[in-house]
Amino acid sequence: MGRVRPTWLNRHHLLSGQARPWLTLYVVARLGASALAAALVVWDGFELADLPLLMYGPLSTALLLALPRLRTMPAVWLADASAVLALVLLSDDWRSPYYPLWLTTLALPAVRLPPRQAVALALLAPLVFFVVAFVGGPSPGDLNLVSSETLAIHLVLPLGLVLGLAYAAEVLRQLLAERRRGEQLAVERERRRIAWELHDSAKQRIHAAHLLISSLRGHGEPAIQPLVERAVVELESASADMDTSLAELRSPLQGRPLQEALLDRARELTTDGGPRIAIHGQVPPLPPLVAAHAYRIGCEALTNALRHANASTIDVTVEEISDGVRLRVHDDGRGMPTRRRSDASGLFTMESRAASIGARLQIGADARGRGTVVLLEVPLDKEMTIA
Repeated sequence: MGRVRPTWLNRHHLLSGQARPWLTLYVVARLGASALAAALVVWDGFELADLPLLMYGPLSTALLLALPRLRTMPAVWLADASAVLALVLLSDDWRSPYYPLWLTTLALPAVRLPPRQAVALALLAPLVFFVVAFVGGPSPGDLNLVSSETLAIHLVLPLGLVLGLAYAAEVLRQLLAERRRGEQLAVERERRRIAWELHDSAKQRIHAAHLLISSLRGHGEPAIQPLVERAVVELESASADMDTSLAELRSPLQGRPLQEALLDRARELTTDGGPRIAIHGQVPPLPPLVAAHAYRIGCEALTNALRHANASTIDVTVEEISDGVRLRVHDDGRGMPTRRRSDASGLFTMESRAASIGARLQIGADARGRGTVVLLEVPLDKEMTIA
């Protein structure tokens, strides 16, 4: 059985659809600040030596946009802010054209840090800029104030910016948490409703049919006895399958990561002499509805492989991809039939579940034409606040 490392629960994941507006605002702010710096430099008298300095804003923005992981690294935040403060020093005046660009470097940590750390950043940023202004130009060791209001504005702006962004990000996190709780409650209500209907209606009918057919054993024409026995076995299997479904409906993910839920299900299905089931990888917390459908598809793929594939190994892999998450169930069994059976309800159910969450589902042989691969790709906007 494959081992699954504990999932790091990223507390900063925001609602799907929230990350893109944040990112757009961030990029527009950086490019706008870079354009303002260029305009002020040209106004004061452009020199060729200014060109590399002016290129920092657009190039660094493009790099952060192209490499999302950089936007999550504190070392990158510090390097970015330090680089722009160096530009302020090189401009020989703390009232620098690069000051607005420096303000934008505070946005990433402001929306990603926990509230207390964000408050500390809000208090530290003005102090750092004051030190830079004091030791920098136009007169090192002398702020060379024209008016105290100018200095006050330069010190208050980073304070207000960081606090404002941190507060907005925390509100969005709370909204996300409430929405996820609401989704989880809705899913749980639907599970209970389906479980009650299956138990009170469908299962009772199957039980009644089993009793009626069982009563035919040893009676009637000998020729029909094999059919009676076969019908009894099928009804017993259907009842067992329904018991399994009812147990799963009563025991949802309950906030567990997808890989942990699949691992628990794999342990339940593993038997002595049966196929080896291995679970690999991990994914971040998913919206409850998406997680529930992905889990059901994975369970159905496992069940199909155990029943029909005659496999020796079943590998289940969950992983993040560029635009979402991927679930892959691969067995080394006999493979899919050339034509799908008309009663293949499990496959149709998997396809319906995938369509309901906007996912892509592919079922077929592996790259070498052997076994069966069930591949589910769920597109998600996984990035947090400013991603």
